[in-house]
Amino acid sequence: MGGAVSGAGGRHLALPAGPAVSRPGRVDVLGVGVDPVTVEGLHAEIRRLVRRRGGVVLNVNAHCLNLCYEDPGLRRFFGAADLVFCDGAGVRLAAKILGGSLPERITYADWLPRLATFAESEGLSLFFLGARPGVAEKAARRLRSTRPGLEIVGIHHGFFDHAANSPENGAVVAEINAAGPDLLLLGLGMPLQERWLMENLENLNVGAALTGGAFLDYAAGNLRRGPRLLTDNGLEWLARLLVEPRRLWRRYLLGNPVFLARVVGQRLRMVDGSRKRQEM
Repeated sequence: MGGAVSGAGGRHLALPAGPAVSRPGRVDVLGVGVDPVTVEGLHAEIRRLVRRRGGVVLNVNAHCLNLCYEDPGLRRFFGAADLVFCDGAGVRLAAKILGGSLPERITYADWLPRLATFAESEGLSLFFLGARPGVAEKAARRLRSTRPGLEIVGIHHGFFDHAANSPENGAVVAEINAAGPDLLLLGLGMPLQERWLMENLENLNVGAALTGGAFLDYAAGNLRRGPRLLTDNGLEWLARLLVEPRRLWRRYLLGNPVFLARVVGQRLRMVDGSRKRQEM
């Protein structure tokens, strides 16, 4: 069933009943609408959401879309988000196969420094949630070293009991609300960060919540990016696989072909549907 998730500031994130429906302008990839947005457009939307309070900004890559394909509840959550941006070359390729277009891939490893500069210039406060103990602190120090005006009002690691009704989780939510950040950046990994947000959004007092995967490990310098020859040419997945083969081999070596097959299947259904309409 569909419903509404109420933000602490009074906004409502509507969760539609049934399959998620792409909003105008979004490119439908496996039932998830992806916004054709540039970094500049993303910053403008974040600015608007912070003023409204309670916004949700989600990133998608091939792995995430595979998860959404298999989980209708997760797919509905993405359909109800204020903005869903492309964080993978595979998603751009999928959009092209499906007859759409996404102007660029926005990946946190590249975007976070620009986001921090944007936040500093706009006077937006940040709260980091995720990664192992000490990682977020290191990331914050590195970002502040070149942006002394950057306001990071809170930090908490991601190793706590994530159950919505647990005392630990309640304490984390209370800590976030006490800080009242403009931007809550979640680095809990997919799909934990999305599920955590689904379960806790109604109790959060933030301007906008953004999912970011391993962004804190990159910002802290704990995770290497891989050769630029790969990352700049649509092979970020291969670069990550070379860096973390044991953890990521299943996601990429099995997940990527499955994703591509699903996209091709969607394209074939689109062509078949178009042909049948023409014959009517």
